[in-house]
Amino acid sequence: MQLTYKILLHKEPEGSYTVSVPALNGCVTFGETVEDSIQMAKEAIELYIEELQDRGEDIPDDTGTLEYSLTFQTT
Repeated sequence: MQLTYKILLHKEPEGSYTVSVPALNGCVTFGETVEDSIQMAKEAIELYIEELQDRGEDIPDDTGTLEYSLTFQTT
């Protein structure tokens, strides 16, 4: 089974990153660099999916989800 997930990296003031997986409610992790954050996200997603499988729950993903960023300039 192939699953697709979008991850959001938010840079923290001290330079590390908080990573969230919107399709997996509560799936959040942290990393020191972008590369580290992506690796941590992969591990967190794998563990999250394993837990859902153990409980017999449906596994949501982002297949078919469109993403778009809007930029606003304030005065």
